[in-house]
Amino acid sequence: MNAENRLIVALDIDDRKKCKEMIKILSPEVEIFKVGIAPFTDFGDDILNTISSAGKKVFLDLKFHDIPTTVRKAAFAAAKKGVFMMNFHCFGGAAMMTEAAVGAKEGARAAEKKTPILLGVTVLTSMDKRDLALIGMNTSVKEKVAELAKLAKQAGMDGVVASAEETQMIKEIFGKEFLVVTPGIRPAWAASADQKRVLTPLEAIANGSDYIVVGRPITQAEDPLEAARKVINEIR
Repeated sequence: MNAENRLIVALDIDDRKKCKEMIKILSPEVEIFKVGIAPFTDFGDDILNTISSAGKKVFLDLKFHDIPTTVRKAAFAAAKKGVFMMNFHCFGGAAMMTEAAVGAKEGARAAEKKTPILLGVTVLTSMDKRDLALIGMNTSVKEKVAELAKLAKQAGMDGVVASAEETQMIKEIFGKEFLVVTPGIRPAWAASADQKRVLTPLEAIANGSDYIVVGRPITQAEDPLEAARKVINEIR
C-alpha cells in the first residue's frame, strides 16, 4: 500500500465552507478523508458528495452503537452511500456487529457498490486505565482492547480502531490481515491536545498500523498541504 493511501485526514472542522476548502487544498496528496459525527450531523451528505466528487474516499466515522436491528439498518444506509470505511463500537456486542456486517453487505449490494471496510472501535484513544476503572472495568487498556478485537473479528469485522500502542499486540494475536486503523496520531511537531494514548506516524507504522488518522496537526497547520506531505513522508 502506498504511503498516500495509509493517511486518513480527519475533517474535524465546524464550518462547511472551510471544510470544503480543506478537501480541495489537501486533495493533491490525501486520498482518504474521515467524516465524524460532528461534521456529518452538521453538513450531512453534502460533505460526503464533496469528497466523492473530488475522487477521494470516505471513512464514515459515526461509531454506531445501538440495538442490532437499528445498527443493521444504519449500516445498510451508510453502505448505500458508497463509503470506503465505516465503524461500530465493539461495546455494542457481538450480535450488533454481526448484524452490522450483514446490513453493510446488503446495502452495498443494493446500490451496486463495494462493501466498505468494517471496523470495530475498541478503546478510545482519549481513555486510559483510570477512565476504564471509572466505568467499572478494572483491567488494563491492552487487555480490554484484545478482548474487544477478538469480539470484532468473530463478528465479521475487517479490523479495529485502536491506539498504535496496541497495534503490535493485535497483529500478533489476530494476524497481519486483520486491519488496524490508528487515531490519536500526533507528529513530533504537534501538540497531543485531548488525546492520551498517542504515538507519532513513524511509531504507528513501525508498530504495524495499516492506516493512521491525523486531524488537527494537518487541518490547523499554517500550510495544511505541507503538513500532510510531512506526515506522508514519515509514513514512507
